[in-house]
Amino acid sequence: MILGDLLKKTDILSIAADMNIEIHGVSFDSRTIMAGELFVAITGFQDDGHRYIGEAAAKGAVCVICEIEPDDASMHVPYVVVKDSRKSLADVSAAWFGYPADMIKLIGVTGTNGKTTVTALIKQVIEKCTGAKTGLIGTNGNKIGGRTLSAKRTTPESYEIHKLLRMMVDEGCKYAVIEVSSHALRLHRVHGIEFEVGVFTNLSPEHLDFHDTMEDYAQVKSHLFSQSRHTAINIDDKYAHTIAAAARGSVMTYSIIDNSANLVGKCIKLGMDKVAFCALTIGKLIRTELRIPGVFSVYNALAALSAAMLLGIDIESAASVLQTCEGVKGRAEVVPTGKDFTVLIDYAHTPDALENIIQTSRGFARGRVITLFGCGGDRDRKKRPLMGAVAARLSDIAIVTSDNPRTEDPSEIIKDILSGLENVKTLCKVIENRRDAICWALDNAQPGDVLILAGKGHETYQIASDGKRRFDEREVVKEYFVGLADIKK
Repeated sequence: MILGDLLKKTDILSIAADMNIEIHGVSFDSRTIMAGELFVAITGFQDDGHRYIGEAAAKGAVCVICEIEPDDASMHVPYVVVKDSRKSLADVSAAWFGYPADMIKLIGVTGTNGKTTVTALIKQVIEKCTGAKTGLIGTNGNKIGGRTLSAKRTTPESYEIHKLLRMMVDEGCKYAVIEVSSHALRLHRVHGIEFEVGVFTNLSPEHLDFHDTMEDYAQVKSHLFSQSRHTAINIDDKYAHTIAAAARGSVMTYSIIDNSANLVGKCIKLGMDKVAFCALTIGKLIRTELRIPGVFSVYNALAALSAAMLLGIDIESAASVLQTCEGVKGRAEVVPTGKDFTVLIDYAHTPDALENIIQTSRGFARGRVITLFGCGGDRDRKKRPLMGAVAARLSDIAIVTSDNPRTEDPSEIIKDILSGLENVKTLCKVIENRRDAICWALDNAQPGDVLILAGKGHETYQIASDGKRRFDEREVVKEYFVGLADIKK
């Protein structure tokens, strides 16, 4: 493909390259670039691709897209200066892969909590109601029909998104559901993509190390809906008006408290392993259930039903299929123990999500609610005391431990959390080593208790200053009971 064809939709400031240069690939990583490829210099969180233009040229890059003219050491390489190299990467990637986003119906889901579950539910509803093969891009992995590919982040870089969409189109997918993070929106990873449906779940404090304020966070989230033909909004959320103001096409609202919504969840019945409710819309009241406990699961179900309706799927069919949908690994996941207490693994890593899973457990616990949690390192410090306060307020026992400390000292993270537990009567136990903390919780669990292992969810690893190591809480629980059985022999 020639350079000019790749740059048709790019906002160019100046050109020092032949538009007929033959391009054999696109790269934004100087470490992996191959001879004959186009190098796009983007600015990351920790580094700036402009620093590596010389390296890319030495490895055979035939042209560079950049925001600043290359320095003298790299001037021998042809270049194109653009206004925003991240947007240009998205434009070039779309062109390189033949604009696959235009060949498939896309559903984007954004919000602080619920994205992974909602995308999984929408995928299952589409496939079971229409028979159409559906792709998914998200936190727990990327899927093409029934095939799962690994995922490094919630929403990958624009090049990977278009590569995945190309694979989905080539393998017969008619739809794709995408988790769209605020980072992806601000960093233009979905720039230029038009979504058939955009879904807003909720907004609560997170990523405030990346977004200065909640208002900024909401504005960034709202960008998805200016790129969507149809929008589904949870109007029970305080930031719903920001989302609605940005919506470009038709809007469908859902709620469990506001009867003016287009779709309302009524007659909610909470169980230990599911939630049942009635979906009320104009002229119809349909009973359904979802095999994931908690009031938040009603919101997730309503989000999936709203998306289905906006796609033209009959709500009665969607509600019937919803009852057969599988839950998501690490979201209110019950770990089998064979004991008279319940162990739940949940990805809750924000104050709001932690409150949701504890309140859910309160709904069916016959005994105490024990909450084990930590906070990630190199991430928003403001939420740490807030999570401590939530755990202390709602739990019978709060166990503060490590999550993914990354480059931070775990004990310092724990100190930040403990500042939210000052002057509380809740029993608080601090055990820095997460494996030891889980074992202590299991040692002290009593009949009827619910033990929540919060924060890790689907993750099967732990990241610390010495690197990434295997850590699957399901395995830790299993090993605990195997060891206990061996002791008793």
